[in-house]
Amino acid sequence: MRIFVAGGRGQVGVPLADLLRSQGHEVVVGSRADGVDVLTGAGLGAALAGVEVVVDVLNTTETEAGAATAFFRGTTERLLAAEQSAGVRHHVLLSIVGADRALANGYYAGKVAGEDAVRGGDVPFSIVRATQFVEFVPTLADWLTVDGAVLAARTLLQPVPLADVVDLLARTATGRPSGTTTDLAGPQAVPLDELLRRALADDPREVRTVQGQSLGAESTDALVPLGEHLTGSRRG
Repeated sequence: MRIFVAGGRGQVGVPLADLLRSQGHEVVVGSRADGVDVLTGAGLGAALAGVEVVVDVLNTTETEAGAATAFFRGTTERLLAAEQSAGVRHHVLLSIVGADRALANGYYAGKVAGEDAVRGGDVPFSIVRATQFVEFVPTLADWLTVDGAVLAARTLLQPVPLADVVDLLARTATGRPSGTTTDLAGPQAVPLDELLRRALADDPREVRTVQGQSLGAESTDALVPLGEHLTGSRRG
């Protein structure tokens, strides 16, 4: 199977491309370094020639809602249009569990805009929503650091190892389009302040518990699965 990985040089794309190749698939890496710019469409049509499945793991550093939405919606719509022209049969999107319950977070609002574009498109799709990666927890601490202290609420997180996310993306890409969303989470929900205290045990920063919610969450359980979901097989 010929599979295009949009964002194939990133944190998720590299191990995903490696796993798919190890399974015998032909992987086309979509990145500027490979002559493909999904933002402008440069090189995209040629890269999708003969491709059966597109997996979108594109990412941005934008955190303001307008900019993040423009990125995720714009790249998704450009991909879908090119996929239609190329005859791609399956679009797989990586998103975030609870993103639609944390729209005060501009990045999450952008991810939801990307999901909406996929659902509104004409290419058969599957959406994989994962909780925050275990490997991403230290970055969360950096985001929440103010004047040398980490300010975190009791918002629940259920981190999942990146390797479990990659496994599910590969299974989804090589299966039939579901037309639905699959949620993936780690084995245990933990309050964010507690999670960060564990992660920063050897870090001089103090983790201070604050009232309300963190990361734009609407409620304490907004960023964990609220219904049927898959649980990762690895512990972080």
